[in-house]
Formats: sequence, C-alpha cells, structure tokens
Amino acid sequence: MKKKPGEQKPSEKSGMTEVVNLEWVKNATIYEVNIRQYTPEGTFDAFAEHLPRLKDLGVDILWLMPIHPIGEKNRKGELGSYYSVRDYTTVNPEFGDMDDFKALVSQVHKLGMHIIIDWVPNHTAWDNPWATDHPDWYKQDEEENFVSPFDWTDVIQLDYDNHQMRQAMIDAMKFWLAEADIDGFRCDVAHMVPVDFWNESRMALDAVKAIFYLAEADQPFLHEKAFDATYGWPFHHLMNEIAKGNKTAKAISHHFNRVDSTYPGGSIIMQFTSNHDENSWNGTVWERLGDAVETFAVLSFTVPGMPLIYNGQEAGLDERLEFFVKDTIEWQDHELFSFYQSLISLKKRNKALWNGVHGGTLTRVTSTDNISVYAFLREKEEDKVFVILNLSDKPVEVTLKGDKYIGDYMNIFNGENVTFKENAEVSLEPWKYIVCER
Repeated sequence: MKKKPGEQKPSEKSGMTEVVNLEWVKNATIYEVNIRQYTPEGTFDAFAEHLPRLKDLGVDILWLMPIHPIGEKNRKGELGSYYSVRDYTTVNPEFGDMDDFKALVSQVHKLGMHIIIDWVPNHTAWDNPWATDHPDWYKQDEEENFVSPFDWTDVIQLDYDNHQMRQAMIDAMKFWLAEADIDGFRCDVAHMVPVDFWNESRMALDAVKAIFYLAEADQPFLHEKAFDATYGWPFHHLMNEIAKGNKTAKAISHHFNRVDSTYPGGSIIMQFTSNHDENSWNGTVWERLGDAVETFAVLSFTVPGMPLIYNGQEAGLDERLEFFVKDTIEWQDHELFSFYQSLISLKKRNKALWNGVHGGTLTRVTSTDNISVYAFLREKEEDKVFVILNLSDKPVEVTLKGDKYIGDYMNIFNGENVTFKENAEVSLEPWKYIVCER
C-alpha cells in the first residue's frame, strides 16, 4: 500500500515505551470539545459555564479542537476549518481573546481537571504569515507552487526537512505551555510528520512543563519516545463492523493479540465510539452502532486504553455536526449522562482499568458461544473487573468456561451483588452487557 506523505513504516515491538505518564494520566478519561458548536455563543466564556457539569460527569482531560485563527484564503464553507491555522500563537477571535482562554484554563485547573489543545503541525492556512515570510518552510512543486495534502485545498504542506521551521513549530508549542499553562497537545495527523520531530519536541516541551501528548495516529513506534497515547482507529473500525454484523466477537481477541505483539509495553491507546471526524463525516453513533451504542461504549471503557467521549455523547447527540458552519449542540438531560458517569467512576477507582502500565491485562473468558459473546477479565492487585457482552442482535444463553471468573462481584449499574460459580449460566438480551467489579 502506498504510504502517505511523511508516513513511516511501523517497526517491530521494541520493549517498553520510554514515555513516563504523569500521575493524573493513569486513570483519566478524555473529553473532546468543539468550542464553535458547544454553545450558541461559541466562546470560551460560554463553554466555561459547562465546566461544573463536566466535573460532575467525571472527565479528567478536556481536549479543545483548534483554538487558533482560521485562514480566509481558500477557506472551506462559511466559517472555515479549525485545522486551517492562520497564526499558531493567537486565539480565534470568534472564541474570545487570550485573557478569556487563560481564564478558562485557570477554571479547569481549579476544578481538578486538565486541558490540552489541538495542534496542527503538518500544514497551515495559505495566509499564515509563515507562507509569506518563509516560503522555504513549505513543500513546493516543480514550478515552486505550494502544495496541499490530499484534497485539503484550504491548507498548504509544511516541509520537515527545514530545521528552522521545526524549531519555530516547537517554539510555538512552548508558547502555550509558558503563556497559558495548558497541559499538553493532541497532535493532528501525527503520522504525516517525521517521528524524529516528535521525539525532539517531547523533550523540548517537557523541559518547559511535563505534558500529556496524544497523537492522531495508530503507529506503534510513536509510543517509543514521544507520545503517551495514540488513536485506536483499528478497534473503532472493528466495533463498527461488529455492529453491522460483518465481524464477530472472535475478531476482538485477534485485535488485542496484534496490539500486544506490536505496541511497546505501557502504550496507551485511546478508545472511542465517536469523535469530530466520525460524527461529521461517517455518522452519529446511532447511525453506525444502532441499538449497540451503549454496548460498544462499555467495551471502549473496559478494554485496555484511555476512553474518549465526544461532546454531546453524554446528552444523546443524534446529529452530524456541520464542520464549516455554525451548528450548535442541542443539550438535554439524557440517561447516557449517568451511564457514562458510572463508567468513568469505575475507571477512576478500579486499578484493573487504569491506563498503560498502571492497569491490568485483558484475559478472555470463553463460553459455549464465542461468536456472539465476548467476556473478559482485567485484574490489578486486589482489583478486578469482569465484563460480559452480547455482541449480536439476538438473545443468548451461554455457559462460561474456566475458573478465573469465579467469585463475588458487584454489578456497577444496579449495585446488586453477583456471584459467579463454575460453569455459570448467563442469559443476555440483544446487545446487552454485564459489568461487575470487586
């Protein structure tokens, strides 16, 4: 398969990651924020009104989609794409000013949460001053014209062979740590930027402030020296395929066998059922997962990795948010709020579900139906979580095999005590689940 520009070939598994996670990363849940669409005002100040609610939900890391001014030249749509950055060291005036952003960061920290911003290092807007002042910082064709990656015609590709540009990029990232006291970055299309830049940048940024680093990529080698976490794209796509009936529970074991054999030990993979790209371009969770929305949310929260909630999921978001125009989320009280609250609380208190080296490994529990049912244990020290899911649209009755699951637990959703004995028989309605802990 042809590689994308800047993409490197994955390496074989190389021992443990050298990245040391911050203490607050070990049991964190991440929450993605689209400032433009979050409130009618679409500002930092208006979003700040939601912080107590998000604290109550239990999320730990707030990831803000790009907050920078958006390019006007070759802009897409009425308001343009957040990922067409016109200036790396200022904020989008539609959202407020720098003081407003600093106030938001301060409020997040006072509530005991952390905040990272989306960083777009692969390309800039056409009217970014770099294009005028330093045209040699960009890729050019044979006629010395700037080039756009893929069909992203509102942006132009940076050239990572230019070391002056690399240093300017790192300096711009340092600015946000020193000036606004943010806690890290989510790095857009990280696989399109050379890994040696990421390794260099991680050292330089940690020297200013120890950070959390998330890559929008799924290459194992990015974990070796640079990133705390990468995207679980393969698992996301697998969940979509299971929901459609194209794959079965058996594929999950194959997936995690591959992860264990290729990713450095201690890697954190971000698991999700939605994000801004999936919601806007590929469909809402209801479109893609149907009656299995909760089922796959449970799965994404309990397998190894850091779970993500996209803004609005906790309110039952059932529309594709427009990307280039104003399209405000319709907030409502929804049963999914308490559902996610329960999963996040379990994640926080039970070490078996903690991230990376801090959590327990996944052990499959087989049954008389390994096609429809996926059951597994995770255990760390005295903590244990046992999950059973019916990954089909038909009711199932199964007998569990083995003895590792035997014992007394509590069902996290109804608080009832549950005892599993040898050859335990379990009945589940379509797409239903049991999550127990001890």
